Amino acid sequence: MSSEKARIHVGTQGWNYDAWVGPFYPPYTRPVDFLSMYSRAFSTVEVDSTFYGVPAATTFQSWIDRTPDDFVFSLKLPQEITHEQRLRDSLGISEQFYERARQLGAKLGPILVQLAPDFDPSELPALVDFAGKAPKDLRFTIEFRHRGWMTEGVVALLRDRNIGLTLVDGRWIPRRIMLSLAKRPTADFVYIRWMGPNRDLVDYSRVQVDRTREIDAWIEAIEEIRGRVSDVYGYVANHFTGHSPATAREIQQRLGLEPVDPDKLGDQLTLF
Repeated sequence: MSSEKARIHVGTQGWNYDAWVGPFYPPYTRPVDFLSMYSRAFSTVEVDSTFYGVPAATTFQSWIDRTPDDFVFSLKLPQEITHEQRLRDSLGISEQFYERARQLGAKLGPILVQLAPDFDPSELPALVDFAGKAPKDLRFTIEFRHRGWMTEGVVALLRDRNIGLTLVDGRWIPRRIMLSLAKRPTADFVYIRWMGPNRDLVDYSRVQVDRTREIDAWIEAIEEIRGRVSDVYGYVANHFTGHSPATAREIQQRLGLEPVDPDKLGDQLTLF
């Protein structure tokens, strides 16, 4: 058990939202400037676009160029591997993705392996094979959306490979189970996704749902494990409250970090 508290990395799921211009990004911010502006408020982001394909090397380089040295990108494994091939990568796409991801260097965070809700325990051999082949120089966290995976055997498998069990506040697995699993990290880091129970919210410019009770429970869980892992990564979706930057700032503050006021982002821009 470490005597030092874990490094906390809190951000949002994605950064490319026009609705954030005004309430988060300064007025008239151009889409090409979203990421650099975002990185002045948060030290990490979960990248959703990699779920839909392997980005070009130039895309990764542009992310590197537009963010500070200590910024961290967590990447979703492409759906062609997780959903279409069901972790049975017969086309070699995973190696292509891993090589491209390594381009980020120190800016690369965990790789999120988001499985489909119908990926059930009957496909355990595919999971075991994937875990065994996962490159040791990369960090992985697996998001299960089928409750049947919440077993001691799966926890042991992931712990043996230092692979995270993604903790999700969403509609697939009850929060009480996720909070219980939070106390038993399977890796030297913890990865949390605040998703919300549905996707009814379509206005991403303002907070519309009070999630104080849920956030209270997660803050308590994080504080309990901060001395047992090296890093805690947490990402808020717009669907959780309606406007993820505001919720991420609230979580930052609750965990003892100093959030950046959106009104200050434009001021910071003038310094560069």
